[in-house]
Amino acid sequence: MPRSRPATVVVAALCVLLLAGCGIQIPRDPQGTLDRVEGGVLHAGITPNGDFVQVDGEQPRGSEIDALTAFADTLDAEIDWTVGSEEALVRGLENGDLDVVAGGLTDETPWTDKAGMTRPYGEVTLDDGSTAKIVMLVPLGENAFVSRLETFLTAEAATEGVGR
Repeated sequence: MPRSRPATVVVAALCVLLLAGCGIQIPRDPQGTLDRVEGGVLHAGITPNGDFVQVDGEQPRGSEIDALTAFADTLDAEIDWTVGSEEALVRGLENGDLDVVAGGLTDETPWTDKAGMTRPYGEVTLDDGSTAKIVMLVPLGENAFVSRLETFLTAEAATEGVGR
């Protein structure tokens, strides 16, 4: 039996090398969101919510607008803004029309069965004095895209105070 263990290790190492050589990207996006957005267009759904998202002028503004604009810059992407209700925007994520939804959403959102959610990247004090963690919504299963967005949001929140 001891002789089979080194053989197993060698086979496992060869499999890892072969997979790495195939250009398999982990995490992956089954729908190719990150690849499509890089150098292209980030389709962002936004819903008005306090200082996070304001849509009272020609151009949306707010802390999450600033964060998404900076994120798009890191991807060399333009942004196509879509304003709507949470329900309509989540439908856009499901249909593949949107890449991300923002609007001061919290980790208590009821949409987690229809959309993916970033890790919390900030906190907000609610009207009742309690706190909630801020997230953005993304298409289900687009793990490379959400990983890149989460990494950006975590760094941005630490330096700029997004979501606070």
